[in-house]
Amino acid sequence: MWNISKHWDLLVLAGAVILVVGGVIAFDRSGLSAKSDAEDVLNGKDSLYHPTERPIAAQIADAPQESPAWLDDEDNGPRERSRPVPAPYQKGVVQLGPGASLGGQLPFPEDDPWNQRIDHLEVDPLSDVIIAKIGCEKNLYGDFGSGSWNGAPIGIPYVVVDGQQERFHIKYTAYGDESDPGPYPIPRDAPIEGDPNIDGDRHVIVVDRDNWKLYELFRAFPIADGQLWRAESGAIFDLTGKQKRPVGWTSADAAGLPIFPGLVRYEEAVEQGEIRHALRFTVSNTRNAYVPPASHWASRQSDISLPPMGMRVRLRANFDITPYPPEVQVILTALKRYGMILADNGSDWFISGSPDPRWNDDNLRKLKELQGCDFEVVLMENIVEEEPCDCPEEKEALRRKFSKGAAKELVPTLSRDSFLK
Repeated sequence: MWNISKHWDLLVLAGAVILVVGGVIAFDRSGLSAKSDAEDVLNGKDSLYHPTERPIAAQIADAPQESPAWLDDEDNGPRERSRPVPAPYQKGVVQLGPGASLGGQLPFPEDDPWNQRIDHLEVDPLSDVIIAKIGCEKNLYGDFGSGSWNGAPIGIPYVVVDGQQERFHIKYTAYGDESDPGPYPIPRDAPIEGDPNIDGDRHVIVVDRDNWKLYELFRAFPIADGQLWRAESGAIFDLTGKQKRPVGWTSADAAGLPIFPGLVRYEEAVEQGEIRHALRFTVSNTRNAYVPPASHWASRQSDISLPPMGMRVRLRANFDITPYPPEVQVILTALKRYGMILADNGSDWFISGSPDPRWNDDNLRKLKELQGCDFEVVLMENIVEEEPCDCPEEKEALRRKFSKGAAKELVPTLSRDSFLK
């Protein structure tokens, strides 16, 4: 049996320890007894990282020390996912909200590459080669509409805000050294591409109508009810064209380009009946090279039959668009006049657009009747290559092998050693 009288000193010591610990908990001013910092922030309480006298974003921005653990966890709670119908188009009026009309105003000046007509430019010598490599008989696909896929609206959403929108800081997890730090004017309920699914690109796009700036995030997740955002990369674009991002940086797109100017939007295709800019598209395999206006590549492949980022293709001038529905004719006319710019790795011949409950999905499916061979590559100049290829003989051999008459067959994977065989 344990002798209490012999161990009275241990009892006194234990009692002293209990008193000290209890005092720390009772008078805790640092949040040590809080359940979690994330819970404190969500409940509006004080915590080590969220004193009441300062906003959470400012506190984190001023604290470069180790981030609190809750920053590594995105919100898992319910988010508002209603799909309101945007206000009708009014010429000259930039509306607010998800999918809002710009009133006919173009992102970037008229002389910006996105807004320049290319129907008069020469065809690139390797056009047939590259088209066949991507897939001459593969169908075009409009990756947008009024429907849903895997529980999420089809397309890349965006939201228009005013200059008073609250701004929040971004925690970058992958490409912070090539991202603009912000803060970003992102509404807490901003639409996220693919949400509620956690996979995919999860782009977030915000247009600030008063300051005429564009904010874009890649792989974005809201934290603490949107008081912070976690993303792999982010980019801020001056829509007046006066300020440029550094060449060589990525963006929310692999090509370093803005996403928003290349989207097919209901406002333009239906309400205005005219698209006055190039469109954005993806392919599954690209080359480690880019051509302006792109400024970044995302490939390790040096095969010169692969398309570089920023490559521009256009619908052939003799393609008959008259059998198609009116909004599809508008899209096809834009593809003849302005073409589409390769902006990211993805599915072959996928054109990007924004979701809108007013789209007629049956009409948009008509885009699938077009194939890769209905397009041609516009002359590419000033190509930036990771592995420069001064190889005119190889290019000529490829060009002859895949002339227009032979372009219907798919190109096998070629190494440089096999080009002249």
